[in-house]
Amino acid sequence: MTYVRLLAALLLALWMPDAQAQRAAAEVPVPTPQAGRGAAARADALADDAGAASRLTEEVLAGRAAMGGTGATQGPPAPTAADIASASGLRVYLMTFGQGDVVWERFGHNAIWLHDPARGTDVAYNWGVFDFAQPNFLGRFLTGDTRYWLQTEDARQMAAQYGTLDRRRVVVQELALTDVQKASLRAFVEWNAREENRYYRYDYYRDNCSTRVRDAIDRALGGALRRATAGVATNSSYRWHTRRLVAGDAATYTGIQLALGRPADAPIDAWEESFIPMRLAAHLERVRVPGADGQPRSLVLRTDTLFAVPERAPERSEAPSYALGYALAGLVIGGIVFALGRAGAAGRRGADAGFAVVAGVWTLLVGLAGTALVLAGTVTRHTFMGRNENLLAVSPLALALFVLVLLAVGFRRPAPRDRWRGRAAMVAGVLAALTVAGAVLTLLPRVGQQSTELFALLVPVHLALWWALRPRAIGRPT
Repeated sequence: MTYVRLLAALLLALWMPDAQAQRAAAEVPVPTPQAGRGAAARADALADDAGAASRLTEEVLAGRAAMGGTGATQGPPAPTAADIASASGLRVYLMTFGQGDVVWERFGHNAIWLHDPARGTDVAYNWGVFDFAQPNFLGRFLTGDTRYWLQTEDARQMAAQYGTLDRRRVVVQELALTDVQKASLRAFVEWNAREENRYYRYDYYRDNCSTRVRDAIDRALGGALRRATAGVATNSSYRWHTRRLVAGDAATYTGIQLALGRPADAPIDAWEESFIPMRLAAHLERVRVPGADGQPRSLVLRTDTLFAVPERAPERSEAPSYALGYALAGLVIGGIVFALGRAGAAGRRGADAGFAVVAGVWTLLVGLAGTALVLAGTVTRHTFMGRNENLLAVSPLALALFVLVLLAVGFRRPAPRDRWRGRAAMVAGVLAALTVAGAVLTLLPRVGQQSTELFALLVPVHLALWWALRPRAIGRPT
């Protein structure tokens, strides 16, 4: 799900003996049909009379428009009668890999597994691959133009890698597709895996490894998956899910909260929520689609857990709120600024220098972060970093304040010192007022950006900066 996950996999591969991976892969079973609901659903899925085949072929062709970024008007030709016949023994699985230990594994991963007894193959189609060595990787990454691609892998070995080595939960869902739908899906993923078709521009929310899997399945279903999930309310947003999944990592959590703008707060439906592999798997369990006979059936034939990891904590169900913790941190930093300001007013030795260090580091970091936010929202393709109300508090204006703070405490003569301090106080007052305004906006339902935690941190610090820079707040040299 993120740019660093494959680097971690590469490092694992450097110390993992190939024989060990092959032995683990050999132990991954292909789930077999069970009696009861699974057998009945599979019987429905295999119904393939000539009239149903013709009707579903038309649905498959119409479903190309639902494929989104993979080319709505491109793709392989419709399956032939021979293709459909050869797909009768094909079994299609959605592989879902649960959360891992490090932050880039928190979003999970998934792939499509085609088990083809006729060919003797088990192929996983993985849309989550990139390469640090690709030309201009850093430039593409910074501008939101990172290139990912589809790669085929041995499905059993992939499951073993995630399950036994990464210690991540591996769940497979067999999809109750008709022969027409299976033939269409196989033709599409094989076409998509060709060198000329496999690359795409990665978008962490709207076009990632999981949405590619979703779109491929939806295409085979003639758009039925989208019709079943689009418009279904989830009471969530992209920001909400991101906070939920990266909670516990303070630095990453803060950075993402800072970077995301208003677009990340828009409500999303079940279709959009499927950018998270675990949510896509959950939605598929509830989806019913027309079978070959036109009767509704469950899309998921059966679900099997290939690797369970009982020692791993379950996925968070709710996004936490760290507003109190951020507020306490802001009060501590603001209290230090306040204390240094009072000490300077009292003429204590070294107080001005201490204030300059603390205020200088803070304003420099805030100013640089604000500049990065402006650039991200204006000259890159990072759509969800635009319209960012955090700029009210994390502003390039802080760079000007950084310079003025150094000038305000750097002069020994009273006249220029007071002049620069007054200018710094004016800029600090503007920044503090904007920060308070932003904080008020976050408290207004459906009006402000959901950045309450960040403003809880920033408000006390910026108010303290303004107070400390007022005339006579910083002492004169004695």
